[in-house]
Amino acid sequence: MKLTGGEKQSSGEKNAMATMTELSPTAGKYSQDVQGDEKLSPGKAPSLCSTRYGIAFITHLCNFIIMAQNIIMNITMVTMANSTNHQSQFNSSTEGLPVDSFDDPNNSPKSLPAGAPVYDWSPQIQGIIFSSINYGVILTLAPSGYLAGRVGTKRMVGAALLGSSFLVLFTPLAADLGLGFLIATRILQGVRLGLGYGGQFALWERWSPPNERSRLCSIAFSGMMLGSCIAILLGGNISQALGWPFVFYIFGGVGCVSCLLWFVLIYDDPVTHPWMNITEKEYIISSLAQQVSSSKQPLPIKAMVRCLPLWSLCFCCFSHQWLINIMVVYTPTYISSVFNVDIRDSGFLSALPFICARVVGILGGYLADFLLTKNFRLVTVRKIATVLGSLSSSASLVVLPYVASSYITAVSLLTLSCGPSLFSQPGIYINALDIAPRHSSFLMGASRGFAQISAILAPTVSGFLLSQDPEFGWRNVFSLSFAINTLGLILYLIFGKADVQDWAKERKLTRL
Repeated sequence: MKLTGGEKQSSGEKNAMATMTELSPTAGKYSQDVQGDEKLSPGKAPSLCSTRYGIAFITHLCNFIIMAQNIIMNITMVTMANSTNHQSQFNSSTEGLPVDSFDDPNNSPKSLPAGAPVYDWSPQIQGIIFSSINYGVILTLAPSGYLAGRVGTKRMVGAALLGSSFLVLFTPLAADLGLGFLIATRILQGVRLGLGYGGQFALWERWSPPNERSRLCSIAFSGMMLGSCIAILLGGNISQALGWPFVFYIFGGVGCVSCLLWFVLIYDDPVTHPWMNITEKEYIISSLAQQVSSSKQPLPIKAMVRCLPLWSLCFCCFSHQWLINIMVVYTPTYISSVFNVDIRDSGFLSALPFICARVVGILGGYLADFLLTKNFRLVTVRKIATVLGSLSSSASLVVLPYVASSYITAVSLLTLSCGPSLFSQPGIYINALDIAPRHSSFLMGASRGFAQISAILAPTVSGFLLSQDPEFGWRNVFSLSFAINTLGLILYLIFGKADVQDWAKERKLTRL
């Protein structure tokens, strides 16, 4: 029996609704089978005050908390480890304070609360502490995206954020108990942060229409730069006024409160959301109807391993994250040690580059979607965004030790370095949604997990370079970052793709 054109369309709409129903947690089914090789032209729905943008802003808040809890150690380290010892090592002096002087609270900086403990940690030990949190993140980033597609983003990210907040509250006690306890606490915190960060990727398979994907993801992920900015900005003031332990108490408490908002306002897909406008719900469902398939197929791991565009994406993410980690981890220490700026001024000055980066991150998403409306090829848009976010940032950073004669010049160069870096957000970081939309949550987690290796290596290698060569240590750190970032960018420009790969397309079975 033949169907007329109208009957075919009606049948397609019913299949689309049935498909989205299968995504509902109430049905106990989650599908990552996305088919993105067909163009869609669904009706428009308002973006102002819409539920999907509300979801993006709540996720923005979640990323703000995740990143703030991740990096508060970087600003408190200026006061946790004796600043006089840091200054002597970073400025070519070979003599430090005696170990016993760190145990005497009377020898701590006069501007800091006398009750805040100070520890005898060398730059190399500090690098290990900085990087320890990332061991846990690496373990959970790749599987978290896949698991969130099965058990639900709402439960996974909410539980992860709550667990991380409790571990942040425990951090000052762990530091008092010893270095081993502190490192173990940060590894466990990294496990929670990895689940929280990677678990978000499945959310955008179900909430982001293809023509709004860049801006929605940019809004959500730019919260990480806001977290960096606020943590660095307030961390110095809190450390000076109340003592560094209160930085952990305050950000841990804010994380616990934010969990309530997450559990109340976030839903895994439009079908299960009880308050959203029916027009917007139909718009999202229709825009994703041809991308979502109910057939469940195993992950094509062998094909993924042999995919050159995927490897170029992973290596470029790794190289860019190396650059980001150098800026996030060492900006407060660089400003404080090289220019002898106190902890409060260091916090204000260190935060300026991240304020700029957050604004650029949001604008970059809108720019990418705008270029797509002007008939730019998708792969061209991804590569333009990646170049803007990588090349200018690493170039500004590498010249910093040569031309920075004052901290104003240094902060200007750091702003020029950090600000454009978020242009890469609508580039390499969402490219997995293009090449394999059906497996995007797993691949986004896997690529971020691979990139997160740099978060372990960058602080560790940098701490070693700073310890071995105090005079030219910063020059070596920034030059190495430039070389790694440039290599990853070249690989992506040569091998990067944005079309759906053959192994990511839906395989139709013919039954006899």
